[in-house]
Amino acid sequence: MTDLETEIKILIVDSLMLEDIKPEEIASEEPLFVEGLGLDSIDALELGVAIRKKFGIKIESVNDDIKTHFRSVQSLAKFIESKKKAEA
Repeated sequence: MTDLETEIKILIVDSLMLEDIKPEEIASEEPLFVEGLGLDSIDALELGVAIRKKFGIKIESVNDDIKTHFRSVQSLAKFIESKKKAEA
């Protein structure tokens, strides 16, 4: 697990106020939506805003690519890293 994945897990728990889940309980490859963590579309919007604020990343409109990036903590970390490199 990378430091970025740990940051994302903490961000998920804090921004979505998941009181029953600790960041270390979220598996990096576990699906975030529907099965797995069980987040919904409202959670996705809130998480998108939190990622934008924390990492300064502009997230384009929701499309299949964005859904793929938000699939798991691992895919989110790769997405954030690629956006940071592209903006650098």
